Amino acid sequence: MGRGAGLKMVLGPADCLYLTHPQVRIDPDVPVPDWSLSEKGLGRARLGLLRPEFASLGHIVSSGERKAIETAAVFADRFGLELVVDDLMHENDRSSTGFLPPEEFERVADAFFGSPHTSVRGWERACDAQARIVDRVAVHLERIPEDEWVLFVGHGGVGTLLKCHLGGWAIDRRHDQPAGGGFFYSFARQALQERNAPAPDLAWRPVDR
Repeated sequence: MGRGAGLKMVLGPADCLYLTHPQVRIDPDVPVPDWSLSEKGLGRARLGLLRPEFASLGHIVSSGERKAIETAAVFADRFGLELVVDDLMHENDRSSTGFLPPEEFERVADAFFGSPHTSVRGWERACDAQARIVDRVAVHLERIPEDEWVLFVGHGGVGTLLKCHLGGWAIDRRHDQPAGGGFFYSFARQALQERNAPAPDLAWRPVDR
């Protein structure tokens, strides 16, 4: 199947997409950045190939974490695109705690978003993670022609921080993606400087339906 065959759509004012990886194989004995997609997560990513929003992609940039690369590869392979991997687009650095049980993780994540200028249990500060992801997106957009669509593939935490920046909103977990991952939003590259992306564009949408 050729790139975007049968799915070409009329593009709106947005020209960028940010997609989070879907479900992963959780293994407490493996560093979180090395987790891979579960069968469910891989299946959901493949269903994303049917969504018209991805049909006109010209570039794909992924975080260097395995689960993000595996998600991005689904689209790069199908559409015949080079996959650019950027290790600085990783999720917020949580290496100080490593794997946390779900309930404990949720409490620490709440504190991470709730105190963005404080390092919670040694985690990377939310304000620093936001500055990092905004900078990396800007670096890639500088090299990509303005009339070509870009898919950034990454993570829920930094994706939410980028979303807050694009919308001109204070960092707040209420802008986080739904549980499970595998959600995306769209934005125009100008919003990276102007911080005025429309809220409907920034609404999280599931990759698989």
